[in-house]
Amino acid sequence: MIYDSFHKTIITRSDIINNLIYLIGRLVEDPKSEKSDDKEITKITIAVQRSFKNADGVYENDFFDCVLWNGLATHTNEYVRKGDLVGIKGRLQSKKCESDSDDNKYYNEIVVEKLSYLSSKRNED
Repeated sequence: MIYDSFHKTIITRSDIINNLIYLIGRLVEDPKSEKSDDKEITKITIAVQRSFKNADGVYENDFFDCVLWNGLATHTNEYVRKGDLVGIKGRLQSKKCESDSDDNKYYNEIVVEKLSYLSSKRNED
């Protein structure tokens, strides 16, 4: 077992084997909300800074698309804005998009199970 100090929980061996992802990053834009079959869906993109500098001495970022459902989607849409620092726990999901030219494309998104509000860009200004 491993103690996860970020979420103050114990991670068991089954959690490690399963599809589990933790990220800390800033929202690239305000959350986008929509309704589908009486369920609220919010989509966000977070920028996560890499832990090393490139050849020019600059830290680069990776960008991750995330989807949140129902209550978590509602709270995120109400309280989080562009530039806010968040921590997420979720799972990686792969989706297939079919086009007219029979050219299937796949993309990954993170289905967020828990979101922690770490700091607001508005408070740092």
